[in-house]
Amino acid sequence: MSTKLRVATYTYEHTEALLDGRVPIDKVDATFETASLVSDIFQRTVERRYDVSEYGLTYFLRTFDLEDSPFLALPIFPNRNFRHSSVFVNTAAGIEKPQDLVGKTIGEFAMFGHDPGVWMKGIFSDEYGLTPDQSRWVIGGTDHPLPAFDWVPQPVPEGVDVRHAADGETLSAMLEAGEIDALISVDVPQALLDDSTKIARLFPDYESVERDYYRRTGIFPAMHIVAVPRELAAQTEVMASIYRAFCEAKEIAQNKYRQGALKQHMDVVTPWFSRHLEENRALLGEDWWSYGLAANRKMLDTFLRYHHEQGLSKRPLTSEDIIVPTLLGT
Repeated sequence: MSTKLRVATYTYEHTEALLDGRVPIDKVDATFETASLVSDIFQRTVERRYDVSEYGLTYFLRTFDLEDSPFLALPIFPNRNFRHSSVFVNTAAGIEKPQDLVGKTIGEFAMFGHDPGVWMKGIFSDEYGLTPDQSRWVIGGTDHPLPAFDWVPQPVPEGVDVRHAADGETLSAMLEAGEIDALISVDVPQALLDDSTKIARLFPDYESVERDYYRRTGIFPAMHIVAVPRELAAQTEVMASIYRAFCEAKEIAQNKYRQGALKQHMDVVTPWFSRHLEENRALLGEDWWSYGLAANRKMLDTFLRYHHEQGLSKRPLTSEDIIVPTLLGT
């Protein structure tokens, strides 16, 4: 007998095989949903409209400070990205290195401590000695005004100056006008893409910086996990089936690129893609988008440490606290 479940994930190439039915979930009658904005999936997760859902790491972790935390995570990481490329500066602000952010006003997308922000604040602290209390923070939307996310806890650590952008303001326009000095954002400001001379990246050669970061740390930062209610997490066979299905869908995407190398990826519109893939496989390994705890424990425990250090979790959490117990051995 199949278990009926509502499953939600953003449409990535590594989840398409789930959404289009090529990969079924064994012993599960799954109804899949997606959304044009991944944050809409997060909000509907809070509203308990799904049984299994992609969830931003910080959104998920903030629930552990509730009296009865409702979710556990499967060690599936559908969204991950190196984040040095997510820091932008006003070119007249005199910011040439991370230490120059001391005393500056920094915009941050969506909320204080969105997932790329947690990663970059942690990296700034570990590698450059820069802590959030040394700057001022303005929260908002990058190219579109964004109201406060009142459906998720919004802790702000003592001694950190944080305010929300005024109605109608966007962080991109504020950065270009010099009203803020820097920006950490999951979205690239449109003005930068339009060749504005007033906005630049803090790390102009961000690919080299990010590759060096991986060589030194072995960390490929994840932004999201897959969350399930604790009561569903007790169904061990269902948890194993969901995990296997996400892995299979991801392998279909990776195998497309492995097999495409035989024809030098003539079906891909990007020039020199084969060379780029060779470089990535040499650096990141054959399973360059890994699921499971063993391959991701250092990455995950680092994010958990950052989350606590930045005042976003009341207590230090470990992988064992947040992962479905029967999947700790993955």
